[in-house]
Amino acid sequence: MTRFLRAACLASVAAGVGLAVLGADRAHAACDVDKPRAEMSYEDAQAVWECLKDDLYAGYNAGPKRWIPKAFVEDYRDWGLASTLPADPGFHSGRYLLTYVNETGFDAYTEFAEGDDVTVPAGTVIAKESFTVTEDGAARKGPLFFMQKVEAGVSPETDDWYYMMVAPGGQPMAINVYTACSQCHQETFAHQGGMGYPVPEVRVSK
Repeated sequence: MTRFLRAACLASVAAGVGLAVLGADRAHAACDVDKPRAEMSYEDAQAVWECLKDDLYAGYNAGPKRWIPKAFVEDYRDWGLASTLPADPGFHSGRYLLTYVNETGFDAYTEFAEGDDVTVPAGTVIAKESFTVTEDGAARKGPLFFMQKVEAGVSPETDDWYYMMVAPGGQPMAINVYTACSQCHQETFAHQGGMGYPVPEVRVSK
């Protein structure tokens, strides 16, 4: 991936989620880490998530969801975990991500296939919880991201993926899903069916 494309992906996501999460993203100080962000391990990130997880789930489920299916937000933690630990893949504005996949798509997703071997059943829904840690160790809650694979031809401009985001305070986030989500996924992760797998070190094994 080119440096320009990586920067464009980061900028588009940041523009879509920036101001909307201010005031709701600050975590309790007890979740902060006592080391610089650059020195954190995946296990350190897991400890932050363990501290945040109840607040994350409660926050995502607060208030009405409008165009986002409420069941996605209520049920995603009952889906299969595709990542063993939270990790920062270098996208989503430097956030750590923990990935869940519903029953329809879990087996196909966790093949972690690439190229012509990728299959994505319609009805697949991927959820990514997110949080970040500042350079001085302050933990901050992030949005809940969803990708939903729909029937072929329903949304050809996004390769038949729907993208949705829920702010840490529970508000559905209105974004340009093409420039903030689809363009990056389809250009950067075309070899992964547009899905964007967790980094190899934290992928579940079968």
